[in-house]
Amino acid sequence: MPPPREQVLTPAQEAHARHVQAHIEAQIVQAGGWLSFEHFMDLALYAPGLGYYSAGAHKIGPGGDFTTSPEVSPLFGGCIARHCAQVLDALRGGSILEIGAGTGRLAVDVLRRMETLGSLPDNYLILEISADLRERQQRLIADELPRLHHRVNWLDAPPAGGLRGAIIANEVLDALPVARFSWSPGRMEEWGVGVEGGRLVWKSHPADERLRSAVREITAAVPESWPGGYRSELCLRQRDWTASVTRCVDAGVVLWIDYGLPRAQYYLAERHEGTLLGHFRQRASDDVLAIPGLQDITAWVDFTALAQSGDAAGFDVVGFTTQALFLSALGIDQEMRHASGGDDAAFARLASQARKLLLPGEMGERFKAMAWARNVDVDLHGFSIRNLLHSL
Repeated sequence: MPPPREQVLTPAQEAHARHVQAHIEAQIVQAGGWLSFEHFMDLALYAPGLGYYSAGAHKIGPGGDFTTSPEVSPLFGGCIARHCAQVLDALRGGSILEIGAGTGRLAVDVLRRMETLGSLPDNYLILEISADLRERQQRLIADELPRLHHRVNWLDAPPAGGLRGAIIANEVLDALPVARFSWSPGRMEEWGVGVEGGRLVWKSHPADERLRSAVREITAAVPESWPGGYRSELCLRQRDWTASVTRCVDAGVVLWIDYGLPRAQYYLAERHEGTLLGHFRQRASDDVLAIPGLQDITAWVDFTALAQSGDAAGFDVVGFTTQALFLSALGIDQEMRHASGGDDAAFARLASQARKLLLPGEMGERFKAMAWARNVDVDLHGFSIRNLLHSL
């Protein structure tokens, strides 16, 4: 069970990976020797007490496995605060629901900035399934924003209804389990996981009709035919999951930020191995079956599918753009001046952070922002430079 790219594991990490693999192997045996990759990814990330997001580990930020935009700079949270303030102003007040709050850094930065803007939400709700991340969020908010801690509440499930305000989901969709498929003329297969010689290995089965239908819908949107042996992935559960976490919205805006592409660009022939990656100790690996429970597993988001999910859930899909354009339209330059407080050295540090958030070679183009709206009349500033809805 070597770690990705030969990274060295501690004895505790090795023991945990063995425990998780044994659990997955038992599921494979019970299923007759083959487990869909979607099921494997679900177990590796979310199995109670074992999965990556269910067991205790330092996942995000320095010393963790990956770094998100809120960890890069408070400028990101400042811009999201401006977005939320605009939504709450249009509704004459309301609440914020953050789905999957990571370390809690975004919540802290948003609340702190909204306080200075005079636009604090009635409540800041956090839907978090990871017990260790919830603990980390609670500590950070208590330490850095004790005066606002009473406004923050943690949820085990989405509210039943009645939410007026803003939903934030930053880097959540990329961790939804996906199905893996391969295509050749006259043949389509679903890829899953088996066991050989004590190792988890890729194995294929003929695709069922549900997967075949979803792939046919994709091929209708791509500009060129795929080569034989083309492999990629798709998220069959995205529509139901996004509907379930946004059903509570009576009036407001749902903001999704993640890395991904419109369908026609995502499934280009040249991208013939898909986008699946594992993340462990700030390094990416395409060996997503290795060290289950220790590495994050992600896939890029099909934003065309996400827009279709918004339509199906009864929202108006009102905005789609790159992270660079979104943050620029929300005034990241003004946030730099505000956060630096006139200090030249602080401004230079913030400028360096802004470059990582904005430059095409960093996060600026890979990450996209999409907004769904329901029962609210607001022309969202974040999509005012260039709204790319036509590209979907």
